[in-house]
Amino acid sequence: MSLWEYIADRRDLLLFEAVQHASMVAQCVLIAALAGVLAGVATYRRPRLSGLATSTAGVVFTVPSLALLGLLIPVLGLGVAPSVVAITIYALLPIIRNTVVGLSGVDPALVDAARGIGMSRRRSLLRVELPLAWPVILIGIRVATQLAMGIGAVAAYVSGPGLGEQIFSGLARLGGANAVNSALTGTIGIAVLALLFDACYVLIGRLTIPGGVRA
Repeated sequence: MSLWEYIADRRDLLLFEAVQHASMVAQCVLIAALAGVLAGVATYRRPRLSGLATSTAGVVFTVPSLALLGLLIPVLGLGVAPSVVAITIYALLPIIRNTVVGLSGVDPALVDAARGIGMSRRRSLLRVELPLAWPVILIGIRVATQLAMGIGAVAAYVSGPGLGEQIFSGLARLGGANAVNSALTGTIGIAVLALLFDACYVLIGRLTIPGGVRA
């Protein structure tokens, strides 16, 4: 059976797994984005705290994904829960780092001007600093999404949902019928999803970043 015949024969299952994979990644990145941006906003004015937040996320990031998933099994069991926790943790680092870098890179003169016309610190943050830092933050979210897409495949190790099941199943049966087709289908599917997500971020950037800031 050729690769295309394999895909056509299992298109309903593959579509279901692709939707599962995309949904899991989107939800994990959304959680990581909210937590990461909040952590960056809370710490960027304090170098020690921002360094601690970034270094803590960085230390966790160095733990191999299979090892982290293995550590989560005794606590959370198998399935969705350990997959979501692991993906969210790995997605935090680029978002926290880019939030801190983006907010720290805003021209202090613009912040002073905003305060000079009567803006409170919170309003200055929401109306001046975050919009100017948004392009850098968005890059962090894009990087986090690509990381999450790959780690989502590894989550099949703990019976996580998504296209990783095709890859692990194919590798486990290597040498058997359709083993290579299964692994290739999972790999290609994840690559296509990653490209689709990235195209969505490009569109979001065009819609939300003013031309002057983008330049």
